[in-house]
Amino acid sequence: MRVLGIDPGLRNLGWGVIDVAGSRLTHVANGICHSAPGEGDGDLALRLLSLHSQLTEVLRQWQPDTAAVEHTFVNKDAVATLKLGQARGIALLVPAQFGLSVGEYAPNAVKKTVVGVGHAAKVQVDHMVRLHLPGVEIAGPDAADALAVAICHAHHSQSAGRLQAALKRAAG
Repeated sequence: MRVLGIDPGLRNLGWGVIDVAGSRLTHVANGICHSAPGEGDGDLALRLLSLHSQLTEVLRQWQPDTAAVEHTFVNKDAVATLKLGQARGIALLVPAQFGLSVGEYAPNAVKKTVVGVGHAAKVQVDHMVRLHLPGVEIAGPDAADALAVAICHAHHSQSAGRLQAALKRAAG
């Protein structure tokens, strides 16, 4: 199974692709989609279009089987939260356009799965991603977070599969 993890952001949208075979995780690729150069705080529609185009290319190139997106946390700046939510919409839309199911995870759930602590620092997440994916070269903190989302989805998908198999056996 090939998993795409996405860490949504309007300026920097991180992405990471891993392959999952049983309990073995293998790094495939990672990177960051940046809002188109020169757009800065300009036209929001053009920035979203730029992210959509770049993420579409990521899916075309790496052909994941499933995707996962981190939930947006609400902060004190409502306008910034709303803009982040719009970038998150792109992160949900593009995989759906490719017919993929998309898992959604709270930041604390991702950290708890990957690090073991729900309030881990970015440095801890980066370190644990490197332990899960030996030899990985990470494009930046947003890509590390995206790989963590992919790892979280892989673990949760495996757990759900084991639960379904156990329920089937118990039913008869």
